[in-house]
Amino acid sequence: MNALTGPDQRIEKPQLDEINLRLLAELQHDPRLRTTELARRLGVSAPTVRERLARLEESGVIRGFRLELDPAALGLPVAAWIRLRPGPGQNPRIIELAGRTPEVVECHRISGEDCFLFRVQVGSIGDLETVLDKFTVHGQTTSSFIVSTTVEPRNVPLPPY
Repeated sequence: MNALTGPDQRIEKPQLDEINLRLLAELQHDPRLRTTELARRLGVSAPTVRERLARLEESGVIRGFRLELDPAALGLPVAAWIRLRPGPGQNPRIIELAGRTPEVVECHRISGEDCFLFRVQVGSIGDLETVLDKFTVHGQTTSSFIVSTTVEPRNVPLPPY
């Protein structure tokens, strides 16, 4: 059942049965598959696939579909991780700044001495310096260039079905 539950109106997660897990596996492999092709592969009807997809999206199991671009082909060949140790009371400002800085392609709150970890994608070292300058007024930064990626970002592993 996919009904709203409790006073906070959270949507109950759909059961991850074999069909849902196979559906997710197919979409992880190729998120552009048409409903009819998914139905054929799963041995169910197209309306069943649409209903299951809707439930998985509504519940947040499927958070979205993304287009993967090559940053270097777009003139953004320099990638770096930036760790930031904020000054007192700076967290809200840092979160807001990261959200409006397009070069910040990931931002994570982390444990340890540093509170934030950013991944940035820029066109040059000078552009990285400009990004760093925006954040150093809020705390101490440490940056590391990404020299190569040995394991590309990948989907989370699905439970066996």
